[in-house]
Amino acid sequence: MRYMYMKDLFRWRLWKIFIVAVMAMIIPMQLYAASETLHYVITYKWGLIHKEAGTASLSMRESGGTSHLTLTARTKPWADKVFCVRDTLISDADSRTLHPRRYVKSAHEGGRFSRDEIRFTRSGNHVSGEASRLRVNKKGERSQSNLTLKAEGATFDMLSVFYYLRSINYSNLSRGGSETVNIFSGKQTERLTIRCEGKERIKLRDGTHREAWHIRFRFTGNGGRKSSDDIDAWISTDPRHIPLQLIGNLPIGQVRVYYTP
Repeated sequence: MRYMYMKDLFRWRLWKIFIVAVMAMIIPMQLYAASETLHYVITYKWGLIHKEAGTASLSMRESGGTSHLTLTARTKPWADKVFCVRDTLISDADSRTLHPRRYVKSAHEGGRFSRDEIRFTRSGNHVSGEASRLRVNKKGERSQSNLTLKAEGATFDMLSVFYYLRSINYSNLSRGGSETVNIFSGKQTERLTIRCEGKERIKLRDGTHREAWHIRFRFTGNGGRKSSDDIDAWISTDPRHIPLQLIGNLPIGQVRVYYTP
């Protein structure tokens, strides 16, 4: 039964949890480097069980006015036996505005392979995304589809939105204040609302206590319905705004993500 619950965990889109984790690293835009690499660890918590389930790294390299962003995520060897994950997200974005031009998500999950590619075009406030989707099941059978995604206003992919969010100054948001942007996630347009819940004092894994901003992430799809459970993050209130902890609830247990310097 324990492994059944763990399988449900990995079916809960680990790549989304990983990217929300890095979105918790909110630093004023002018402070982040043109080239950087960040590392993360994800754990599963259920009762007395608290076990590392996977790792992720995110890198940014700037060249010729384009920011090349890459996020890789993978499960630990023990978790591979339950539900193996090897995911890569790539985004090429305008270095000045961080608006994405091209986004690719390649996922090997549970013996299946998928690849989504989106090419962005903009006309005034309108944004279109031409999405090409490939799916390969465990039998090697392939299926392909294409669709057009549309949105009005600030629109990003699941990777470039991280850098946009780093420009937000949370100290200027009153308790309950929020920011909302569009995200093209492959098959649909989602709305991501980032809500500031104020400052809290939390206990870290090493037993120390820190003051932190409590941030809540909410994803909604068509018709305003939630497309995944809310995710909570706590980031340090010092100038670096390091994410101290992130929690996503599951039907059984929790996902907890930690930044590892």
